[in-house]
Amino acid sequence: MQGRGSALAMAALVLAMALWGSSFIALKLAFAELPALWVIAGRMLLGALVFLAAWRWRGRVDYRRGDLKYLLALTACEPCLYFIFEALALQHTSASQAGMITALLPLLVALGAYLFLHERLTRTTLAGFALALGGALWLSLAGSADQHAPNPLLGNFFELLAILCATAYTLLLKHLTGRYSPFILTALQALVGSLFFVPLAAWQADWPSSFSPQGLAAVAYLGVVVTVGAYGLFNFGVSRLPASQATAFTNLIPLFTLVFAAVLLGERLSAEQMVAAGLVFVGVLLSQWRSRAPLPAGVLD
Repeated sequence: MQGRGSALAMAALVLAMALWGSSFIALKLAFAELPALWVIAGRMLLGALVFLAAWRWRGRVDYRRGDLKYLLALTACEPCLYFIFEALALQHTSASQAGMITALLPLLVALGAYLFLHERLTRTTLAGFALALGGALWLSLAGSADQHAPNPLLGNFFELLAILCATAYTLLLKHLTGRYSPFILTALQALVGSLFFVPLAAWQADWPSSFSPQGLAAVAYLGVVVTVGAYGLFNFGVSRLPASQATAFTNLIPLFTLVFAAVLLGERLSAEQMVAAGLVFVGVLLSQWRSRAPLPAGVLD
C-alpha cells in the first residue's frame, strides 16, 4: 500500500513538472499581449475561484500555535515574491533559459534542508551545486540579446531570485504538510495571491484596452491548469515523499520547457548555451550521487 502511495506521488510530481514546464510558454504568450501584473492577478483570481467552488473537499486542517507565521511566510514566498521575480525574468530572458535555471532548485533545497532541518549533506552534493551554479552563470553570460531574450543576464538573475523563493517555499511546505491538506495549502496560496496581486495590478498597471483570445486562453490556462493543477499535484507529492526526493523531480522542468519552447515558440539555444545547460545537468546529477562521506549535520551552522 505504501509503495502504491509512493508511485502515485511520483506520477503526480511528473505531471506537475510537465505543467510547470508549459507555464513558461504560457507566461511568454500572455506577457506579449497583457500587462504582467494583470496576467498574474488574473491567474491567482481564477485559481482562487476554483478552490472556493470546490471548498467542500478541502481536507484536514490542524492549526497549532505559531503556524500563522509559517503560513504567511509560505504565501509570501509563493506566489507573491516568486511570481514578481518570474514576471521580471520572462520579460528579459527566454523561456528556455529561465527553465534551465530551475535545475538549481533541488540543490538549493538540499542546502536549505541541511542548514535549517539539519539533514545530512555530502561533499559530492556541494561539488554538484558549485558545478550547476557555474553552468547556470555560463548559460546566462553566453546568451545574446534577441527577440526572446532582450537582456538574458538580468532575466536569469531574476529567475534565480525566484528559485530562492521556491526553495524557502518548499522547506516551509514540508514543515506544514503534516497538519494541512494539499488542497488547503494550495488554496491559501491562490487566495493570498489574489488579495496581493489584484490591488497591486490595479495600482501599478493600466487595465488592458483589448483582449485577444490567445492572451485570455493563456491566463485561463495559468489560473486553472497550472495554479490549481501543478501546485496541487506538487503539494500532494511533497506530502507523501521526502522534500529532497520530491524536489529532485524539478530536474524535469528544463526538459519539458525546452521541448515546449522549441515547438510552440521556436526558441533555440546556441551551441555554447547547450554545453552550459549540460553542465547544469551534470552538476545536478553529481549532487544526487550518494557519497560515503557525508558531512555531519550542523557543520555549516
